[in-house]
Amino acid sequence: MTTILYMRTSTRGQTIEHQLTQARQAGFTIDEVVADAGESGVATKLEERPQGRRLFDMLRAGDTLVVRWVDRLGRNYRDVSAVLDALMRKGVVVRTVIQNMVFDGSITDPMQQAVRDALMRFMAALSQAQAEATKDAQRAGIEHVRKGEDARRRYRGRKPSYDRAKYQSVRDMLELQLGPSEIARSTGLTVQTILRIRDDPGACEAALTAWGL
Repeated sequence: MTTILYMRTSTRGQTIEHQLTQARQAGFTIDEVVADAGESGVATKLEERPQGRRLFDMLRAGDTLVVRWVDRLGRNYRDVSAVLDALMRKGVVVRTVIQNMVFDGSITDPMQQAVRDALMRFMAALSQAQAEATKDAQRAGIEHVRKGEDARRRYRGRKPSYDRAKYQSVRDMLELQLGPSEIARSTGLTVQTILRIRDDPGACEAALTAWGL
């Protein structure tokens, strides 16, 4: 029985190494890694990604598939739900790094199946909502930058103390429910900066864009 980590990066700030480190820190022992880089989770089905079809071919009954979050498995609610159903029918256990969710097709009790399926659908819907909210924030940041282009030529505001990679690291650690003080120690940023990224990601995206970071 093999434990496979599937990773996908969709922004400049995300890296394959970062997601692998997160999985190991969460206690997973990984036997093999399958990774797609630069594939948009809200635009491309898993089976259409370069390594997505290979992943399906590799997995066998009794294997465990580890993903950072269920959004790695599809572009929207329907895709994620369909992939989870297909994997569980195949006998694969799916586990997430964030919040350690477990989706196991070996459950036979109907009540437990109902709870599992309800949770699975909720997580899939939440993933789509989060992806859409992130894109809305990015669009808002870009629009903010566009509208203020003339003003930016005169004054772009204070340069961020973080680049895009560090910004994404903070967002990832916030998703893992780490506290601002812990994140500050890990990244070297101030607690105030962590709180600013947490509370107003759209403005932070705009600042990064304005400074070309």
